[in-house]
Amino acid sequence: MNTHQKKIKEAAESVNAMREKVSGSHWKPAYHPAPPAYWMNDPNGFSYYKGEYHLFYQHHPYSTEWGPMYWGHFKSSDLANWEEAPLALAPGEDYDQGGCFSGSAIEKEGKLYLMYTGNRWTGPDHDKDLYQVQALAVSEDGITFEKLAENPVIDAAPEGDIHPYHFRDPKVWKKDDLYYCVLGSRTKDHVGQVLLYQSKDMIQWEFLNVAAKGEGNFGYMWECPDLFELNGQTILMMSPQGMKPEGNRYHNLHQAGYVAGQLDYETGTLSHGEFEVLDHGFDFYAPQTMLDPSGRRIMIAWMNMWESHMPEQEEGFAGAMTIPRELVLENGKLKSKPVPELGKRRHNHKYYQNVKVEGETSLTGIEGSAVELKVAIDAKDAGQFGLKLRAGHKQETELLYLKEERSIVLDRSLAGEGPGGVRKAETELQDNVLKLQIFIDHSSVEVFINGGEKVMTARIYPDQSSSGIRFFSDKPIELLEVEKWDL
Repeated sequence: MNTHQKKIKEAAESVNAMREKVSGSHWKPAYHPAPPAYWMNDPNGFSYYKGEYHLFYQHHPYSTEWGPMYWGHFKSSDLANWEEAPLALAPGEDYDQGGCFSGSAIEKEGKLYLMYTGNRWTGPDHDKDLYQVQALAVSEDGITFEKLAENPVIDAAPEGDIHPYHFRDPKVWKKDDLYYCVLGSRTKDHVGQVLLYQSKDMIQWEFLNVAAKGEGNFGYMWECPDLFELNGQTILMMSPQGMKPEGNRYHNLHQAGYVAGQLDYETGTLSHGEFEVLDHGFDFYAPQTMLDPSGRRIMIAWMNMWESHMPEQEEGFAGAMTIPRELVLENGKLKSKPVPELGKRRHNHKYYQNVKVEGETSLTGIEGSAVELKVAIDAKDAGQFGLKLRAGHKQETELLYLKEERSIVLDRSLAGEGPGGVRKAETELQDNVLKLQIFIDHSSVEVFINGGEKVMTARIYPDQSSSGIRFFSDKPIELLEVEKWDL
């Protein structure tokens, strides 16, 4: 057993010792990927290999706090049911002794390659005393990985107005006969940007250009970039740190969004439109996409936010992923839709139609803490209406539509333990109807509005007994359809 495999074995033993405590937590998700124990953050290496979906993640297997990063690993045959796989990467080489930071995966000549950032601390200040390089690991079975002798494959950051050590999160893809990757970066004056590289073999990399760079309120660092084509447009996703709030937007500590445009592969530059956020809730960061065998572009993100209070840490784990969301481009904007495979988990169906509501009401059988809910509401003359989720003794997570403001509000002030707060998303009714698809999973809620035009995601920490769902309005409304499934 080599040193790398020994470190993975020791980490697995640490996780196993905490596993039983975590499995007893009523906040542990039922159908979202979440760590068997200890810390999770960014999704990494989201890919399809040898007939299975692979999802790796940033993992600290010794603590519920962030620390030296390993790569945890899940796999799935259907995107609806995830099984734990052995840890994939452990830090330990000179170039990654401070952590195997985020990256991506690609198949080449029948093998699965992970491209990741090797981090080395050079002093006590984690914002200044670091050195980052890019490295590769390879597997023939998608489970056991070996780091390449040629590492690091990209050493120092390039010359020019590029910060010398904030240089991370490679997302790799192949176009024609060449490999490309984007890297998160910042200028020397702390303006977020994305770098573009190309390679014939993934070993020798050439810096092409700064593909895109922030202007105005666009943050000091762009993390976790992802670049892909969709409907003839180039989409660049990134997670900017340091954007200032504007109106109802950018109220999370860090943001996650995209720009759409065209990448010129000759010059290595992206001409693009306005920045759009991908999720209007509280807990969504570092999204990563993959192209699945049927040609869908599927995205998963970390369902938490840096520096947020995570009550589940007391239960032995920290963090979870969103459900997989299919991205479609309509009228120049991305819509996010839950992958239909989640329907395989549906059971215990309840259905109502044409229910009149005034004041507050609940419907028999429409409740639960791990459910999917589909609702179509005719607003009629109501000015305010909505739902209360995970409702119980003095607890609720409220979804409120404000007709005058043309916006939907996600309010978790009374959601139980955890940070509370309110988020708003501008939402137009369609023929005076609001359509919602909601996924609740013990300590999370994901709200897909009007077919995925907007999404709002939040971690919530109610009591186990708070499982009610209530409908309310200030004037009569009609629930055209209400469907619930346990998942």
